[in-house]
Amino acid sequence: MALDRETVIRTALRVLDEVGLDGLTLRKIAAELNVQAPALYWHFKNKRDLLDDMATTLLVDSLAKFGVPTESTSWTELAESYGRGLRDMLRGHRDGAKMFAGTFLTDDSVYASMERAIGVLTGAGFSPQDAVRGLNTIYCYTIGFTIEEQAVHPRPDERDERYDASDRAERAADLPLVRDTSDEVVGNFDERFEHGLQVIIRGLARATDD
Repeated sequence: MALDRETVIRTALRVLDEVGLDGLTLRKIAAELNVQAPALYWHFKNKRDLLDDMATTLLVDSLAKFGVPTESTSWTELAESYGRGLRDMLRGHRDGAKMFAGTFLTDDSVYASMERAIGVLTGAGFSPQDAVRGLNTIYCYTIGFTIEEQAVHPRPDERDERYDASDRAERAADLPLVRDTSDEVVGNFDERFEHGLQVIIRGLARATDD
């Protein structure tokens, strides 16, 4: 059977879940496909090229799952769903946020959803520039937050034992402010993410009032 690009990408995502980003190699993907590594170079020039397509595939899958904003979507609803949906997408794979960060999107179809998102914000009074900057702020916040989250939880049901709130509190026993807020650094991820997202949204709301 001929080896196609889509098969390689889907296989790479499965291998990513098994070995993480640092362990992901074209050789390991080829072994999973029962081919020699040079066979993959027909489709991808290097690992960076493959990562670009892996990230794009995740985004396209996510857009198909969550849909695109409609004319009735408010800008705050859009901002919330964008941040939450992006985080859910990234957490769907081990090291998903690290893999996604800095990638080049290879499917031009994703620009249609971006156009609609910008349109929702400009319809609410944002300038196009402020709309893009606002969405990018949410994007960068979500990427960074999820990278840190996945350092503690490589998988949703797995925790790196080094990041233990009680151990951190014990190490900072003489520093009460650090000791008593340990969960705010290595725990409470859902609550903390939502808090930060709402802080951004409130800041954007004030920007439209200026």
